Amino acid sequence: MTTKVSLTNTQKLSDCSPFNLDNEQAYQAWRQQKLSAYPRSAAALKVEIGDLAAITPSELAELTRICGKANSVIYQCQSSYSDKELVRLLGQQCGLTHLDENICADEDGISGLRVMPDGSRHEGYIPYTSKPINWHTDGYYNTVEHTIRAMILHCVSDSASGGENAIMDHEILYILMRDHDPDMVRALMQPDVMTIPANIENGVSIRAEQTGPVFSLDPVSANLHMRYTARKRSIEWKQDPLVDKATAFMDELFAKGNEYIFHTRLNPGEGIISNNALHNRSAFNDDDAANKHRLIYRARYLDRVQSTDLNQLYELGENACCG
Repeated sequence: MTTKVSLTNTQKLSDCSPFNLDNEQAYQAWRQQKLSAYPRSAAALKVEIGDLAAITPSELAELTRICGKANSVIYQCQSSYSDKELVRLLGQQCGLTHLDENICADEDGISGLRVMPDGSRHEGYIPYTSKPINWHTDGYYNTVEHTIRAMILHCVSDSASGGENAIMDHEILYILMRDHDPDMVRALMQPDVMTIPANIENGVSIRAEQTGPVFSLDPVSANLHMRYTARKRSIEWKQDPLVDKATAFMDELFAKGNEYIFHTRLNPGEGIISNNALHNRSAFNDDDAANKHRLIYRARYLDRVQSTDLNQLYELGENACCG
C-alpha cells in the first residue's frame, strides 16, 4: 500500500524528502517513478493549444502532466500571439500569478527579449543581444524572498538563423550527480557554495551580492530548487575539492551533451513553460532585409506550475518516507 507524502512542515521536509541525502529509501522510490516513462525528446514535450486565452481542460491537463514529469513543456499555437496580455493569461491558467518584476522587465512585468541598441537601459545584459547564453536557471542572483520557481518563454517572431534553446530538467541532473557521487550534491547544498557579485551601475548598487546553495529544498512546495549559472566571470565558488568536482562534472556533461538534454528552436506561436529548469540559448542572426527579428516574451514567476508539486505527483510509500 502506498500513500502520498505530504511535505508540509519542517520535520517532514527534513526527514521524508527524497532530496534528503540521508534518506536513501525515499530517494530510490522517487527516482524510480521520476524516470519511469520519462520523455526522450523535445517532441515528447510538445502540446498543441488552440487559444492561449482559453485553454481547454484537456490541454491544461496535458500541459501540467508533462511539466510535472519533466519540469518543462513546449506549447504550439497556430497564431504567433503578439499581445503580451495573452502570455499573462496563459500563466494564470497554469496557476502562475505572481510575476517577478525584475529591473529589465517592462511595466507589465513581462520582458520583451530582442536585440536592443547601444545606450538602452538593457545595455550589457546578454539576453538583449544576439550572443549565446550559457546554461543557467532564471533568477540565480535573486534573494530567497524572490525565488523564481517558474517561467514562460513565448516566441512572437524568430530570427533568420540560430537562437536554439536547450533544456535540461534540474531533477535529472540531481539524479545523475547523486548516483555518481552523493557528496557532490552535498557540497552544492552548502549555504555558501556560490556567490553572485553585486550589480553595480555607474557606482550605484542595483542589486546586492547574493550567496546561497545550488541545490535546496523549496520550503513552499517541498520540491528541489536549483540556483545555477555556468558563466565563469565574477562568479565565486566556495574553495572546496568537492565543489570543484561537482562543477567540473556539470561542465563536462553540458559540453559533451546528454540524452536528457532536449533542443528546440521556437517558432512564432510556440513557447516553453517551465518550473525554472536548466536552459540555454545559442547565438542567432536577425535579418533586416527579410524582416526577421527574434522577439521572445519572458515572464518569470514566484509560483510553480499548478499540479506539479512533489506531493501531488509521487506515491513514495510510508516506509520509503520515514522508515
